[in-house]
Amino acid sequence: MVPGGGLLLFRVDGVPVLLAPSWWIGSLVVVVLYAPLVGRLLPGAGTATAWSLAAAFAVLLGLSVLAHELGHAVVALRLGIPVRRVRLFLLGGLSEVTRTPRRPAHEGLVAAAGPVVSILLAALCALLLLAVPSGGAAWLLVAECAVANLAVGVFNLLPGLPLDGGRMLRAGVWALTGARVQGTRAAVVGGGLVAAGLLVWALWGLAEGSPDRWLRLGVCVVTAWFVASGASAELAAEKRRSWPAGLAVTDLVRPVLQLPAESPVSDALAASAGRGVVLVRADGVAAGLLDEASAQQLAASAPHSPAELAAEPIRAETVLLVSEPGEDIAERVRETPAWQFLVVDDEGRPAGVLRREDLRAAMSPRGRSW
Repeated sequence: MVPGGGLLLFRVDGVPVLLAPSWWIGSLVVVVLYAPLVGRLLPGAGTATAWSLAAAFAVLLGLSVLAHELGHAVVALRLGIPVRRVRLFLLGGLSEVTRTPRRPAHEGLVAAAGPVVSILLAALCALLLLAVPSGGAAWLLVAECAVANLAVGVFNLLPGLPLDGGRMLRAGVWALTGARVQGTRAAVVGGGLVAAGLLVWALWGLAEGSPDRWLRLGVCVVTAWFVASGASAELAAEKRRSWPAGLAVTDLVRPVLQLPAESPVSDALAASAGRGVVLVRADGVAAGLLDEASAQQLAASAPHSPAELAAEPIRAETVLLVSEPGEDIAERVRETPAWQFLVVDDEGRPAGVLRREDLRAAMSPRGRSW
């Protein structure tokens, strides 16, 4: 078990594929609701056969979702977009990328990969049906696989977030307008319409007395909730990511001061005076940024200790280009476990230090949470 994630099934290019505990709940619901339907699809099937085929359908649905999500993950990795993990939960799955696609084309390609995999698998199963004698359990099992993949593929093409069709819609609007936030807003509206449509379809089945009405109701209610909450989360994430108009990173950075790494930590603290401090060794290599909290603790016990002992290493992910788009800077700061970042110009020269608290203060008044 992976803490907070679920059961580790395997890894793809180092990316863990996890089975969340809620998947078992969703599968149990599918089995309970689908088993009575087997008797109508396969007359003469006994109770054991009906429950076995219902369980097989739940497993096949899970495998269909898994193949779908792996399609997303593989394409994202090929485009250089890191993937944190792939999770299967309740009646769905999620490929968690650690960085927002930089271009609308990349967003569209990653989004389209899942439905393409699902529809191709559905087509293969449909061809296999031609070779299996009709009317038996084996035929129904293959038909279940075709239906499961087709359902996963077609449903995810609906134009609303957080579904793939919504991401494709966002990519299209983004490409046309040049503003990702406009695409997100359009796709969030689509997500609301999809959720409403699912509930209407479920109620229609009840009113018409459809044979699958209870299965339809259970699946639609859970899925509508998933779509509505996912669309809301996407809108909130977009608000956090959006960079205020007219704000430049140079408006937020603190002046940078370079000091020898061997300077007494008490002197380095006194000289900083609210500025960012780059500690440089005698060979000209930067030892890191002075960490004020660590420096204060060290100065209290050993004020003449080298300031380098209180340095925070400068890593690739904590270096920002002054020319980077504001949205990319905000996302990097949000995702990187560091409280200060070195900002450099296009020549690599230090231009200042950006502190997380300063960026938070600049964006929070506009309704953004961190």
